[in-house]
Amino acid sequence: MECISVFDMLKIGVGPSSSHTLGPWRAAERWIQELKDKKRFEKVEQITVDLYGSLSLTGKGHATDYAVILGLTGADPERMPIENIDTIINAVKTDEVLMFNNERAIPFNFKTNIVFNRKFLPFHSNGMVFTARINGRNYKSTYYSIGGGFVVQEERKLAKANKIIFYCTFPYPVSYGEELLKFCNQLDLPISGVVLENEKSLRAESDIDFELKRIWNTMLECMYTGCHTEGNLPGGLNVRRRAFDTHKILIGDYTYNSPQEWLETIRKTEVKFRQILKWVSCFALAVNEVNAALGRVVTAPTNGSAGVIPAVLMYYLVIENHDADFEHIKKFLLVAGEIGSIFKKGATISAAMGGCQAEIGVSSAMAAGALCELLGGTPEQVLVAAEIAMEHHLGLTCDPIGGLVQIPCIERNSMGAIKAINAAELALDTDPKNVKVPLDKVVNTMWETAKDMNTKYKETSEGGLAVGVHLTDC
Repeated sequence: MECISVFDMLKIGVGPSSSHTLGPWRAAERWIQELKDKKRFEKVEQITVDLYGSLSLTGKGHATDYAVILGLTGADPERMPIENIDTIINAVKTDEVLMFNNERAIPFNFKTNIVFNRKFLPFHSNGMVFTARINGRNYKSTYYSIGGGFVVQEERKLAKANKIIFYCTFPYPVSYGEELLKFCNQLDLPISGVVLENEKSLRAESDIDFELKRIWNTMLECMYTGCHTEGNLPGGLNVRRRAFDTHKILIGDYTYNSPQEWLETIRKTEVKFRQILKWVSCFALAVNEVNAALGRVVTAPTNGSAGVIPAVLMYYLVIENHDADFEHIKKFLLVAGEIGSIFKKGATISAAMGGCQAEIGVSSAMAAGALCELLGGTPEQVLVAAEIAMEHHLGLTCDPIGGLVQIPCIERNSMGAIKAINAAELALDTDPKNVKVPLDKVVNTMWETAKDMNTKYKETSEGGLAVGVHLTDC
């Protein structure tokens, strides 16, 4: 059984894509460690990185080449100053030298040492091969970015079977919704309580709280940045940031000096009924505009769907419960992470494997379930909320215009957040005994839908809006 922590599902990283940016970045880091373990790092004379499938087809728009370079230089996506990205990339382009893990200078041509191959490798559509030239010989390692920043290395036996083996040490291991409910009943705990017990088997609760606070603060800062940044997004589509304009209208003349003060200010404002949806949309747009500009976000479960969970959590804090504190935030994130892990184990969170239902659909289900628990829902109702949210995202394609995580990706986060809130409310009014479609069935259906979906609708920019709307139209 695959053992997935909340901190695997909610990772801090750099946009615009968890599978196409954060994944290749982490793969480069892992390759460096592999070279060091095999005593080859100091002998490397030349590096070549081959990108395959979806990484190649949409890699330019997703900054995959940038991510690979940053990973090879040893930069940390969680903590490096975002403003340093352009400096590092421009230096490599200009000097044609890469500081390998910030330790060794190696000749590197940005255009020839990163190769975009349109063909797909057999194991996963996000494949990459790192090649080290040592004493006239090539040493190759293949990695796959399987969604949400998760990276696996090819092993021939497993690659043929198209599966990965994991080992789980959680006291209450969960692969299915039914198993989760069994533990809730056995322990007489809400879903967040069961998840917390599993997390405590890995680290002290004080460490859990510290990391969850770091994740929440990153989400809050991301929303704050997006709401206070004006102008157009990079990439060539000239997409205007909308969160700034919407926020300016909604916030009025209030003043504040930090993200925390901003949150408290919004909680004190009198939000009219018709403004609620605008606030939720504003929060979601803000996150994904930051993501599109290579800003720092939290995968939830991916970068492309990073706006849904913080937007719904903010909805709870500023609309539903002004007295909410960190304990509420903690429960929300624990539940969201667990629901996301069920989808990852039973289906996929990679748009390159399952279309956007695997990203926005999963994030909406995560947020719906988490909100439902905070609003008083039973464990059964929490899973009903997650099922409802996913049921109404089934079949959603991934067709980014220009390979950029902008159109329709940014707006989809707003739609996913609104659906999550609606799903939670519907679940609270539902008797689980009357539910016809349990969560486990919809997870399986999503995976079957993913397998049936035409490849061109899986983050290739070769179908849907990506070909129906020309760049000149934008």
